[in-house]
Amino acid sequence: SPGHRSPLNDFQRLRATELLAVPADPPPLQRGSAEQCAQRCAASLACRAFHHDQQSHLCQLLPWTQHSPRIQLQKNIRYDLYQKKDYLRDCIVGNGSSYRGTRATTEKGLRCQHWQSMTPHDHSRFLPSPRNGLEENYCRNPDRDKRGPWCYTVDPSIRHQSCGIKKCEDAVCMTCNGEDYRGTVDHTESGTECQRWDLQHPHKHPYHPNKYPDKGLDDNYCRNPDSSERPWCYTTDPGREREYCHIRLCKKRPPPVNVTTNCFRGKGEGYRGRVNVTVSGIPCQRWDSQVPHKHNFIPEKYPCKDLRENYCRNPDGSEAPWCFTAHSNVRIAFCFHIRRCPDEQDAQECYHGHGKHYHGRVSKTRKGITCQPWAAQTPHVPQISPVTHPEAHLEENYCRNPDNDSHGPWCYTMDPRTPFDYCAIKPC
Repeated sequence: SPGHRSPLNDFQRLRATELLAVPADPPPLQRGSAEQCAQRCAASLACRAFHHDQQSHLCQLLPWTQHSPRIQLQKNIRYDLYQKKDYLRDCIVGNGSSYRGTRATTEKGLRCQHWQSMTPHDHSRFLPSPRNGLEENYCRNPDRDKRGPWCYTVDPSIRHQSCGIKKCEDAVCMTCNGEDYRGTVDHTESGTECQRWDLQHPHKHPYHPNKYPDKGLDDNYCRNPDSSERPWCYTTDPGREREYCHIRLCKKRPPPVNVTTNCFRGKGEGYRGRVNVTVSGIPCQRWDSQVPHKHNFIPEKYPCKDLRENYCRNPDGSEAPWCFTAHSNVRIAFCFHIRRCPDEQDAQECYHGHGKHYHGRVSKTRKGITCQPWAAQTPHVPQISPVTHPEAHLEENYCRNPDNDSHGPWCYTMDPRTPFDYCAIKPC
C-alpha cells in the first residue's frame, strides 16, 4: 500500500554535505524528521532539495540542486543533503516523463530550442508551467512519447528529435555478479519499487548502510551486499520481501584483481591456488556438486569466482578462502593454512587520535571510491586545498584530515555523486 512507501524514496542522499547558493540568503529552518521534510518538499513545486540536521531535527527546503547555476557542494558534518532524484538522473525511468535533468542536445547532437521560445518552431501546445517541467531548453517528455524525452531543435529544417537518453537499467552495466554495481535502478524486475536500505519498514533487515559502508547501500538502489547471483533489493510491498533487479550485463568481463596462487591478499577473493583441504585436513566438496551439502554457489552462476574442482575460494567476501567440506557433519571450513602474502602494506596503516597527522598513502574511501587529487577542481571544487592548508601535507590524492574531523582521515572523491567520504583506515 502507499503507506509503506517512504517519501524519501524520491530523494538521493549525500551525507555530511551542504548545498550553497552564491550569492543567496539561507532558507529558513523548519522542525521535523527527514521523512517529514521530504513530504513538505514533495508537496512544494519550488522545492528540489533539503538539508536535514539529524541532531536538532531541523531542515531547510531548497529551490535548487547541485546542477543549478552558481551552486556549490560543501562538506558539512551537521547536514545530510537530500535532492530530488528526477533532477539528478542522467538516465530515465519508464518513458522518462518524470525526467528533470539538464540534457539539452538531441541524439544527433542538435541543440534544443528553448521551450518558452517560438522560433524557429512554433509549439503553442507545450508551454512552460510550474508543473510540467518545461525549463530552459532541457529535454523533456510532456506527451509521454514511448521513445523518451525529446525537444524542438534550433535547426529550422528539423522540428523535433529524440534526445536518446538511456533507461536507468541500461545506463550502467554490471560485471560478474554485480557486487560493484553502483547504478541508480530502484525498481525490481517485476516493477516493484525498492525499500530504502536505511529504513526498516516494511521489511526489517541487517543491511544498514552504517554497518556496511563498502557495499554502496545508497538510498533504495539495487545492490548485491550478500554475494547473491545479481543485484536485488527489499521491496516496498509488505507481502514480497526481496526481488532481483533487471540490470544489463557488461559485454566485457573485468580481469581478476589481486590474483595469487601461493598466498592470499586481503580476504583472498583473488586466490586461485589449488589447496583443496581445510586447515584440519578435511577434503573440500566440489563446487559443482550438491553432495553432501546443498548450496547456491554453482560455478555457472558465479563466472568470475573460479569455482573449479574443489579448490578453496572466497566467493562471498568472507574473511578468508573457504570451502564446503566432504564431511556431512561439517558444512563449511576456512582454509587458514594458506599463508597471507608478505607484501601487504596497506593492512598495516592506521591513524592516531583523529588522524590529523596521518601522512600515509591510502587513496581510497571506505566505499572503495578513488580519492580526487587535493589540487584538482573536478569533479568537485574543494573548500580545502594545498593553497588553503599549506601545512596539512595535502599531497597527490592521499587521505588526510586537515580540519581534524572526529571521524578520521577523508578525501574528496572521483564520484560526482559523492563530494567526500572517509577513508578505509582504522584507528591505531
